Amino acid sequence: MYAVEVRDHIMIAHSFRGDVFGPAQALHGATFVVDVAFFREDLTEDGIVVDIGRAHDALKATLAPLNYANLDEHPAFTGKNSTTEVVAKHIFDAMADAARSGALGPGGDGIGRIRVTLGESHVARAWYEGPVAV
Repeated sequence: MYAVEVRDHIMIAHSFRGDVFGPAQALHGATFVVDVAFFREDLTEDGIVVDIGRAHDALKATLAPLNYANLDEHPAFTGKNSTTEVVAKHIFDAMADAARSGALGPGGDGIGRIRVTLGESHVARAWYEGPVAV
């Protein structure tokens, strides 16, 4: 299995509903380091997994509406807690759409899996990984 990974970051604000979240029920900020890994069984004819530049552009476009936003007010998170895991799945869905739509360029259609990892701090991270279904 081959993989290529791109990275960016976002700064967000949010709050959570539920006693399990303790003080995080209040509005607070977070900075996430966002890593997106693209996996494929075989390399393209050009010897790559995916065009890194296009992958990074797709990630930037996905993150732009989240950056410096209060996720409590973002329509994608209406009625749900914007936990790290939920945000990772949101980013995964957009990146999988980019692979299926051709936004990653030639060979993007051969991506079999994507993993989105959000680093909350130097000691905690969460991710969502899944197949890129056609």
